[in-house]
Amino acid sequence: MPSLFPTPRSHVLTPRSFDELLGGGGGPATVGALRASERSWRLLVVRALLDTAATAPVGPLPPPSDAWRLLTRAWEASRQAVEALLAYPAVGVWAAHTLRRLRGSAEDDAPLWADTGHLHALATAAAVRAGLEFRTDVPVRHGWAVLPSLGAMRVPEAGEWGVAEAAARAGGVRIAGRPLEGPDWHPLAELRADGCTLLLDPVDPYRALRKNLAAAPLDSSAGWQELFGEAWEILRGTDPEAARALADGLVALVPRPRSERFRPHSASSGDAFGAALTSFPDDGEQFASTLVHEFQHNKLSAFMHLFTLYDDRGTAGLHYAPWRDDPRPLGGLLQGVYAFFGVTAFWRRRPHPLGQFEFALWRSQTAYALRAIGRSDALTDLGRRLVAELSGRLEPWLAEPVDPRARSAADLAIADHRATWRAYHLRPGPEEVRARVETGPSPAEPALVPGTPERGFDTRAVLLRWLLADPAGFEALREDPGATVDGARPEDVDLVTGRTTPALAAFRARIARGDGDPETWVGLGLAARAEGDPAGEALLARPELAMAQYADAGGRPDPLELGRRLASRV
Repeated sequence: MPSLFPTPRSHVLTPRSFDELLGGGGGPATVGALRASERSWRLLVVRALLDTAATAPVGPLPPPSDAWRLLTRAWEASRQAVEALLAYPAVGVWAAHTLRRLRGSAEDDAPLWADTGHLHALATAAAVRAGLEFRTDVPVRHGWAVLPSLGAMRVPEAGEWGVAEAAARAGGVRIAGRPLEGPDWHPLAELRADGCTLLLDPVDPYRALRKNLAAAPLDSSAGWQELFGEAWEILRGTDPEAARALADGLVALVPRPRSERFRPHSASSGDAFGAALTSFPDDGEQFASTLVHEFQHNKLSAFMHLFTLYDDRGTAGLHYAPWRDDPRPLGGLLQGVYAFFGVTAFWRRRPHPLGQFEFALWRSQTAYALRAIGRSDALTDLGRRLVAELSGRLEPWLAEPVDPRARSAADLAIADHRATWRAYHLRPGPEEVRARVETGPSPAEPALVPGTPERGFDTRAVLLRWLLADPAGFEALREDPGATVDGARPEDVDLVTGRTTPALAAFRARIARGDGDPETWVGLGLAARAEGDPAGEALLARPELAMAQYADAGGRPDPLELGRRLASRV
């Protein structure tokens, strides 16, 4: 009998593949090697889950041994079908999440038997793929019975948590007595382009990559298909080899509702090689950038399953990540620089105003983060080599000419994000807050105490994107910017359009009346810098200190005068 868990094999990357991945790339052969290594990783996790779940409660489902027998039958009938199913990204999330629950390192509102019992759904999907006749039970979640990689059946009578019979005979496959050809069955759609096919999965309970979701079938996939076609043409035209590699590596796309324009949401997971979660894109170009971003995460996660880039014991600290509002651990920062290296390379080849802005923004922010990572003593030798390779490839891009308007906009967005992050997350000590100017330069970096942002740090960057990409739309949002760009204020509009004198007055007045949140202090610094006031650079360099000194003085000092005094210390 063939074994689902053959003798372990070692995986070796060729020198070329190794160098490609260290440099942020990876062609089709390299991605093929990663897929092979991820197969072994997946089987190890599934095997660990099965061993750990041997004594777990089964609830209303049959014992796991029944599912295992059905899965083995499917393997004997069609190894290729079962291999494809086991490689399905959501299967990896299920196995890893359930194993963590069994080991006590993860929690979930779902009954444990529903997670462990998902093996029955997996076996059923394998049997359907292999064309077997069978009868079994599968778990029902929130009224849905899901067969991984195939689709979902609506079973409202089973309630929130229940079971449904799944059977295949000469008459076809039925779940809860309903045929897969009927109106209650929602099969997965395929997104197709010349040379690339992705499953569009809105139903798998593990598709969210980090938590369980109820099935939410789409009314239509036509909009996704149209934008995917546009994105694929852009990817092929931008870098044909990278596009082929992406097509070989990505398997499934998890759709999420449309988010605010210029604020897409996307995610991936090291447990789900081949998957990308994304909100409905603004256009094909944004879709292409998102696919590049998430596939970079996929590649690095697979690489890190083979090699160690940093020492877990030395990564307790949190760091500034130029693409996040929250402080990040070293591993998260590494993932970010790898992803945004790919994003930078993508926008480098998009010469229109928005593309120039994105290129200027992300080349600077990625280089900034790479320099920070390079100072960490937690990196392994290989981790330092990866940082050096990415830095070496990025360095020449920093000198490439960019349209002055786009460059100026990117400089504003960079200064805004860095200063706002400091204002929210750093806290100077009492002795520094009350120090006199003549005591000399400021001492060591203040303590990191993660705060809770009032709005997205990218708010003014989003306004800049509107201004560059859609001037007419920007004019329409001027009157009430917060209605279109969440968190935006009229003074932000003045700032990004160069009306710095009224912006400065508005920020100053807001602070005077007691509404001086971090965004306002940073806005004051940005406007003052544009006006040539030395307070500007000081407020941007140490906004957390300016805010603390202002509060300590009871809100009496003029904020600009305070900034000018601070300038001699920073």
